[in-house]
Amino acid sequence: MGKVYIVGAGPGDPELLTLKGLRCIREADVILYDRLVNPSLLNYAKNGAELIYCGKEPHHHSCDQETIHQLLVRYAKSGKVVTRLKGGDPFVYGRGAEEAEVLAKQQIEFEIVPGITSGIAAPAYAGIPLTHRQYGSTVAFITGHLCKEKELPWEHLAKIDTVVIYMGISRLAHIQQQLLRFGRSPQTPVAIVYQGTTAKQRVVTNTLENLTSIAQKEGIENPSIVVIGHVVRLHNTISWFTSSLVV
Repeated sequence: MGKVYIVGAGPGDPELLTLKGLRCIREADVILYDRLVNPSLLNYAKNGAELIYCGKEPHHHSCDQETIHQLLVRYAKSGKVVTRLKGGDPFVYGRGAEEAEVLAKQQIEFEIVPGITSGIAAPAYAGIPLTHRQYGSTVAFITGHLCKEKELPWEHLAKIDTVVIYMGISRLAHIQQQLLRFGRSPQTPVAIVYQGTTAKQRVVTNTLENLTSIAQKEGIENPSIVVIGHVVRLHNTISWFTSSLVV
């Protein structure tokens, strides 16, 4: 019986991979990697390692989740060391827990290797701290995908100092509407960080009342992280990674 490492590859900047994650890549006989994994990380794979792309793009999945589960089980049961390389952190909107459940049911040994999630890293590279003694001490992470499946507790989210949204570009109008409905100020600062931590990073800032219109005007797409809260005000002061667009 082999073993599976479920590894968070970080948000895009390859230098943000952990040392343990690097070791798992180097030791793997098989690497199953996602779309948002920086491809340069695959250069650390050993000679002869099998590389399998499992990327999921909007409306097009090269591998569905069930196929990924089957591959993990099949390779591990054949005695291989398998590294499942996932963007960000595998347990933060990464479906890593689902994969771990399958392995546990099959009595396959596995380890979870945390990674730096984009909801933390992208704002940091944009000079936006998620907490600050002056601007906010509470943080909520939500996913736009969940908005399609069930209604979130917007009356509570509207009171959180900093709201960080993954995969939310297609649902911005709904998110904006609900936060305003439950009392969030229209003048609350917002930022959208596109492809954070990479050379393509782009930052757009404005206010909550203009969130949807400005994203449409600037042609913002996924992968993007949206930050809503007064901590966004620090972007102009401590942005350090790249030029930003303020509109």
